[in-house]
Amino acid sequence: MIRISNLTKSYGKPVSRKTSTEVNGRIHALRGATLAINEPGFFAIMGPSGSGKSTLLHLLAGLDRPDSGEIIVNGNAIHSMNEKDLTAYRRTQIGIVFQKFNLIPTMDALTNVMLPGLLDGQTTRKLHDRTMTLFEQVKLTDRIHHRPDALSGGEQQRIALARALLLEPKTLLADEPTGNLDSTSSEQIWRMLADLARTNAITVVMVTHEPAAAALCRDIFVLRDGRLTDEFNVEKNDAHWVADRYQQSQD
Repeated sequence: MIRISNLTKSYGKPVSRKTSTEVNGRIHALRGATLAINEPGFFAIMGPSGSGKSTLLHLLAGLDRPDSGEIIVNGNAIHSMNEKDLTAYRRTQIGIVFQKFNLIPTMDALTNVMLPGLLDGQTTRKLHDRTMTLFEQVKLTDRIHHRPDALSGGEQQRIALARALLLEPKTLLADEPTGNLDSTSSEQIWRMLADLARTNAITVVMVTHEPAAAALCRDIFVLRDGRLTDEFNVEKNDAHWVADRYQQSQD
């Protein structure tokens, strides 16, 4: 499903204080990261701030390019794709959910969700049926004609989740999807992601710093200083157990 091999990524000279990942005026976000996910499920990427979590997810999404290494997602060699192929990959092969909801403020919820399909040239009727099914999944059938400013943060993120699922991707990437939400809304999103991975047989990869979110996952990958330093199976659906196990990986 997903294979990352010896991935490296660095950025230009930082403008803030020197960090442990700064070498010769460059920030080295990833330093030979390697991991493999071989079957559908719900997976978490955890690590300290600046460890390379979001960079890794952006590379998986084809939103950025690695300096070296390989990225294979569902048979697609992301690291060697041209821009045209990357655009098609992002539109049809994966779904992406960000911390910011990125909804278009002038469109209602229904149109926001249908938009990727309209851009892909699909018929409005087909998209409408698919969209209504997704609104049922995210429990927002009574909000389809509301614009984003009339929705709560949790509702907006559920709309963004429905949009990411519109074209039935095999892989869903979520970058701190509940960073702007309260605890109740956050738990709703985490459980929806877990249910989607199970019922739709898709691969969901979530960057998170929340043990309660990671506790719902099957496996957790730990990044530190741009490298995969640990990987463990979630033996207990318990946030305290995950927090303790994660802390062991940092010692």
